Amino acid sequence: VLWSGPEPENDTLLTEFVLSGLSSHPELQHLLFFTFCLIYTITIIGNLLIFIVTVHPTLHMPMYFFLRVLSFLDISTASIVVPKMLVNFVSEDRSISYVGCATQLYCVIFLGATECYILAAMAYDRYMAICNPLRYAIIMNSRVCHSLVLLSCCSGNVVSVVQTAWVFTLPFCGPKKINYFFCDIPPLIMLSCTDTSSYEKQIITGTVLVIFTPFCLILVSYACIISSILKMSPAEGRHKTFSTCSSHLTVVTLYYASGTLIYLRPKSSNSQDTKKVLALIYTTVIPTLNPLIYSLRNKEVKAVLIKIIAELRKI
Repeated sequence: VLWSGPEPENDTLLTEFVLSGLSSHPELQHLLFFTFCLIYTITIIGNLLIFIVTVHPTLHMPMYFFLRVLSFLDISTASIVVPKMLVNFVSEDRSISYVGCATQLYCVIFLGATECYILAAMAYDRYMAICNPLRYAIIMNSRVCHSLVLLSCCSGNVVSVVQTAWVFTLPFCGPKKINYFFCDIPPLIMLSCTDTSSYEKQIITGTVLVIFTPFCLILVSYACIISSILKMSPAEGRHKTFSTCSSHLTVVTLYYASGTLIYLRPKSSNSQDTKKVLALIYTTVIPTLNPLIYSLRNKEVKAVLIKIIAELRKI
């Protein structure tokens, strides 16, 4: 891509960017490296464990199928962002190629958008299980579940291709340093030397489609779920249902809130440090919390996990 607009310092092809990372303080780099190395290890082990546990014959239900997909997305998201961040903590060379940056941006948007739709599919699954239990097995069959996942992936791919193409058709003139720990839309458009107001409107449109639309579907689903729960006579039944749904709502709240604050106003007055913290939530914290939330709040998952551990001890 040739430079356009204001002339850069040298009239050459843009071949790389430089990531500033989480912190500019040298004394913190090794501490951050070990901290996020530990977090990444927990993320991979935890999500792999959830993936293995939910394959157990007693957990062959749509909810656990979607949970396996969610674990795969979380592993992928963390693996796209964290390893490069770890390298930058201990390396003086924090550059990332132009193609590498575009690839990372595509993957982050694709995985993030797909997860937004998967969370909505999980809410619909819970709605059918609680509000329409007699027809649940018929409606939420294997074909429907796989179709929802495929539709989520296709939608995520379309959003990612369009957003990535729009970003990398912008002219980047001047400093190539990205004040972030990975390639993302807000810090990249800050480097553009042209008016990005029209593109920011496109980002808002994308945010509505990817975040607000699924979130509204989730709210409707849970409004119906809460209404059904309140009609239950046994208090024990209400408690169990609330426990099952609360883990999903915890993830939804953290995930959608952080994404909204970042992408709804990409050039807002919020400091880059604030945006880095918000980005850490959906790229690092959420993938780490998901296994803990679903394993600690779900009795069936805990029961199968204990059973697997007991069988391994016998070997």
